[in-house]
Amino acid sequence: MKNILFASSECVPFIKTGGLADVVGSLPKYFDKDKYDVRVVLPKYNCMFQKWKDMMEYVDHFYMNLAGEERYVGIMTCEYEGIRFYFIDNEYYFNGFAPYDGDPKWNIEKFAFFSKAVLSILPVIGFRPDLIHCHDWQTGLIPVYLDNFRYLGEYYRGIKSVMTIHNLKFQGVWDRETVQAITGLPDYYFVPDKMEAYKDANLLKGGIVYADKVTTVSQTYAEEIKTPFYGEALDGLMNARSNDLCGIVNGLDYDEYNPEKDPRIAKNFSVGDFRKLKPMNKAALQEELGLDRDPKAMMIGMVSRLTDQKGFDLVDYMMDELCQDAVQIVVLGTGEAKYENMFRHFAWKYSGKVSANIFYSEDLSHKIYASCDAFLMPSLFEPCGLSQLMSLRYGTLPIVRETGGLKDTVQPYNEYEKTGTGFSFTNYNAHEMLNTVRYAEHIYYDRKRDWNKMVERAMEADFSWGNSAIQYQNLYASLIGE
Repeated sequence: MKNILFASSECVPFIKTGGLADVVGSLPKYFDKDKYDVRVVLPKYNCMFQKWKDMMEYVDHFYMNLAGEERYVGIMTCEYEGIRFYFIDNEYYFNGFAPYDGDPKWNIEKFAFFSKAVLSILPVIGFRPDLIHCHDWQTGLIPVYLDNFRYLGEYYRGIKSVMTIHNLKFQGVWDRETVQAITGLPDYYFVPDKMEAYKDANLLKGGIVYADKVTTVSQTYAEEIKTPFYGEALDGLMNARSNDLCGIVNGLDYDEYNPEKDPRIAKNFSVGDFRKLKPMNKAALQEELGLDRDPKAMMIGMVSRLTDQKGFDLVDYMMDELCQDAVQIVVLGTGEAKYENMFRHFAWKYSGKVSANIFYSEDLSHKIYASCDAFLMPSLFEPCGLSQLMSLRYGTLPIVRETGGLKDTVQPYNEYEKTGTGFSFTNYNAHEMLNTVRYAEHIYYDRKRDWNKMVERAMEADFSWGNSAIQYQNLYASLIGE
């Protein structure tokens, strides 16, 4: 039996701010239970719902030195859907209203505490992992501390580590003196080939340098981050570690996102009957959002953070022109004020055609995936992306820019070979995006049979976690054996 410990700052269903939580909450369930004992450790945030806190049992506590002071480390645990979870309790650090509230320095101290505590609790909980799987910069110090802890004795020697980068843009950077004072690590670690980057300390860099293997959440993103444009000033390091770097595309929880059983949508449907039943979802959404009731109108959805990274500057540039077309546009999400206000403006200007929902609702997101004909995702960069996987699952064809996980998961339509599961464009260019949307409109209105065949292929594509879990198992086996 191989012991695997996932360490993460968030995980569904306990706490979620983005796709990272979906990965850490879903993936452990899909490993072979006869070969792997996979457990998860995360902070016990005060902002978690009470029902999750009520499930937890107290295990033990002790004190640990951090930033020159003795800090309380409480250990709580619970079992959920067959997986054992551990929660590190410290009200001084985890008392905020959100997981990443406060200034950057505070977040660095908070997750330095978490990283050191993850290793410190292992002898107490009686679970010695063969491998620790770390996620994003918040756990970047775990491989560094692991290197440091092996001097404390036999226990920590031989524990392997994997560092998964969900988004290279966020790295956990602060000045060297402060980070050294917080972590208590010796000078040896704060040099350019270890944790130092451009005179500052960089937590994610530390994790990448010291982890035995580095993964990202799609094959294309693993290649992109070796280039200056996508590399966020760490492209040199990514090239240096390229032999130990691989991309494994994220999966989707096919139980949670299932058009045949989803209780949130107006009418359940399958690949066999979507032609008849999927339009009923569109009619229900048009009614709910006050759009013109037109079963034939092509409906385009967007569920996203409204930020530059997601390509909304392209949408902003072309929105007025797009609204001249025979389409309806439904937007759900929050983000930068300029994009929130832009969508509000167009919802006012084209009241029967555009619906701007500037908030977040899990229920409404499912309805949009189930009701729309196409889903627009013109991202500047996208390590993996889950929205396009959800839209494929519900037969809503993605229109994407070819970057990162979008390129890996959406096969562009080829009208001559009758293949593809969506539409894509290459250059980050507003006119190219609009041309691709209009090409999709043309297929939708003029080649309905081809469109429906594409919907069938999209719904039959398999991006469940099972496939990704096998790839992770192979990666673990390369480090710790079968």
